[in-house]
Amino acid sequence: MNSKNFVDEFNLTIEKEEYHNISDYDRFKNKELLDLLRSKIIQNLIDDNINNQPDEENFIREVVDSSLDGYDLTLEQRSYIYNLIDNEVNGNGPITELLKDKSITEIMVNGKDEIYIEIDGKIVKDDSVSFINDAHIIRTIQRLIQPLGRTIDTANPMVDARLSDGSRLNAVIAPLSLKGPVLTIRKFKQDLANIDDFLRGGALTNDMAIFLEACVKAKLNIIICGGTGGGKTTLLNVLSSFIHNDERIITIEDAAELKLHQNHVISLETRLTNYEGQGAITIRDLVINSLRMRPDRIIVGEVRGKEAFDMLQAMNTGHSGSLTTMHANSPSDALNRLETLVLMAGMEIPVSAIREYIVNAINIVVNIARLSDGKRKITSISEIVGFDNDDIKLNEIFKFKQEGITENGEVTGSFVTNCKRPKVMDKIKAKGISIDIFDI
Repeated sequence: MNSKNFVDEFNLTIEKEEYHNISDYDRFKNKELLDLLRSKIIQNLIDDNINNQPDEENFIREVVDSSLDGYDLTLEQRSYIYNLIDNEVNGNGPITELLKDKSITEIMVNGKDEIYIEIDGKIVKDDSVSFINDAHIIRTIQRLIQPLGRTIDTANPMVDARLSDGSRLNAVIAPLSLKGPVLTIRKFKQDLANIDDFLRGGALTNDMAIFLEACVKAKLNIIICGGTGGGKTTLLNVLSSFIHNDERIITIEDAAELKLHQNHVISLETRLTNYEGQGAITIRDLVINSLRMRPDRIIVGEVRGKEAFDMLQAMNTGHSGSLTTMHANSPSDALNRLETLVLMAGMEIPVSAIREYIVNAINIVVNIARLSDGKRKITSISEIVGFDNDDIKLNEIFKFKQEGITENGEVTGSFVTNCKRPKVMDKIKAKGISIDIFDI
């Protein structure tokens, strides 16, 4: 740590005589005073070059005690200051505790006093956390990405990385971000949900769970669609858990989030360009390579580019049972987007042929959404049954029908079974799988 640079970054000008005792709370809130003390202590630590101290822990305590001398603070307030400084020296600054909190699924830093978190599907502003200034945010970003061999500066103002615990980090600074440094961390869940969690949370019915399990075991090709934060990856992980233990599974992701417990799993992850702008390995590269690895199943974390064509090819050439996700708000939107992605691959194929490819490749489209109350539900399970004139025809098997919203904002509704017997039941039965949830 370069002490001069650090002081220059923070540019702290807090005088010891500014605030001395608890009576100053008449003019300043408790947190504001403590944050000012935090800033002053950080400056003192840097001025005295903490890295060259033989006993760092005692040195920090002495500096903190000295800095707090003359302030009428309670034991709780002093403990608060000690924790802030410890997080600054040994952790990841103000967001250290947020990263530890398992109930928080996303951390969004929009400015020094604008920190938002996602809990139970809802985004709320966290006023208990703040940075000193923009330079403080940048320093925290650098501390997070430095162990990964990454950097962020005006020459490289954007970084996308996976932290050691699997969490995904994205940061953007000036000149790309006009309002200052922006940091977003989507936290990695150590214990991903299983089908029982989905059932307890009301995301689907027991019949829907039985049907989806049968589809996976029968090696039907499945696309999961939905919006950002809707739970696509979590559902993909749940469905993947139904795959037999003796199958060879290859997973392909931008950032490894899936946690499969089968014995024979190969996990592949994309690679970004290096400092020279070379060396990138894309999802498409990995999909093409996976076909040479003798997979029983190919699971792609998200299809969003030219790899869509290669994925369809794989599904059409004997690699059944493939699963993937894509951003779309409904099954029909997902198929339209898939068609567009194939066209983006630059293949000179007529639209009619692309649609034929999709009909022959995809069996089931599952839509999952986060509703206005923050709860996630599987809103639709549909099968592809052929064509209606020139358009791909979908048969919706299950649907969540929203009926209203209660006074406290909770969405009410019910799941509906739309057909007596899906056509894919023939394929499921042909695999020796019997389920008794549809009327014949």
